[in-house]
Amino acid sequence: MAWAVWRVYKIAGRVEGKEDRNFLERVFHKLLMNFTWWVNRKDPEGRNVFEGGFLGLDNIGVFDRSTPLGPGNFIEQSDGTSWMAMFCLDMLAISLELAREDPAYEDVASKFFEHFVYIAQAMNDIGAESMGESGIGLWDDTDGFYYDVLHLGSTKKLPMKVRSMVGLIPLFAVETFEPEDLERLPSFRKRMQWFMAHNPDFSDHVDMSQSTPKGARLLLTIANRSKLERIYKYLFDENEFLSPHGIRALSKFHKDHPFTLQVGSREASVDYEPAESNSDLFGGNSNWRGPVWFPLNFLMIESLQRVHYYYGDEFKVEYPVRSGQQKTLWEAARDISHRLSCLFLRRDDRRAVYGNVDLFQKDPNWRDLILFFEYFNGDTGEGLGASHQTGWTALVAKLIEQSGE
Repeated sequence: MAWAVWRVYKIAGRVEGKEDRNFLERVFHKLLMNFTWWVNRKDPEGRNVFEGGFLGLDNIGVFDRSTPLGPGNFIEQSDGTSWMAMFCLDMLAISLELAREDPAYEDVASKFFEHFVYIAQAMNDIGAESMGESGIGLWDDTDGFYYDVLHLGSTKKLPMKVRSMVGLIPLFAVETFEPEDLERLPSFRKRMQWFMAHNPDFSDHVDMSQSTPKGARLLLTIANRSKLERIYKYLFDENEFLSPHGIRALSKFHKDHPFTLQVGSREASVDYEPAESNSDLFGGNSNWRGPVWFPLNFLMIESLQRVHYYYGDEFKVEYPVRSGQQKTLWEAARDISHRLSCLFLRRDDRRAVYGNVDLFQKDPNWRDLILFFEYFNGDTGEGLGASHQTGWTALVAKLIEQSGE
């Protein structure tokens, strides 16, 4: 919601030639109440790692995450925690904008800056040393990926090593600020500098290595550059997440390597399902175990563009993996835009979105009436699930423009 408010505010300002501060301020206070609810209800122990609740990814998990797992058992969620970090960054951006006319918002901005850093540190802090207790972070340094962690009672903790969108959502929590943004907010800048000076362990999530003639630039991110480079090797691998039509919700690796977890007498597993769910678990009418979901792809493209905006062309990756081609993150984002656009564009007189439905592929009365589906086959791009003409449809035009089609 905070992301949507910020985007609407900025887009409407460009279209109308004047930004609607009243809208931004009114909704910001409602978002504050929502943020407080999440903190109080879904981080009951104040550890800055969130658990519980139905977070919209349906059957992506090993267990149904919207139902209790039994006394003393719970899941610390990589995606839930990352959404809260992203929430912090969007609220930080909004509060800094409001502080341009009302310095009182600088204090609120400091709150969200510090809360973001605490969340980012908790996600990455193997052993939870900063909290004076033993534990396990959501970052797996051996694999180079983020996982959910299953807690069984007070002592046993199991990372659920499923390479899925759960481990990619941390990439969405990234934001940049220019030196002039900080210069006009002296109270926020002073508080940020004091906080970082007294918490040097948190520096991994606050990058100020890039600068302009006006001073140091600021990048806030859950995954620092070295972690991003490791995650990108999965993201840009066509045998993992990168499909011909966008980023899959679950790595194709699990087609031949299903993840299985045994808890007592109960066994649960996750394998790659590029189309509809093969079972009626968790409702059975939606699927996060392989298909391409357009909204999260759009957020991924934005996050790649933000990282590129900070590091520039010197940050290059092999794209796709094993191709031998080095590309900037902007170029990688553009290619993902192209792959998503190809869901709808006609290629060899067929649209991937309509699969083998000849009525929609060939009939002149239907062939150019393009539907927007809930999700898309992770291998073929065929539209699946409910057919929605929602606000997301408008993003297709933007991606086609970005991809140069």
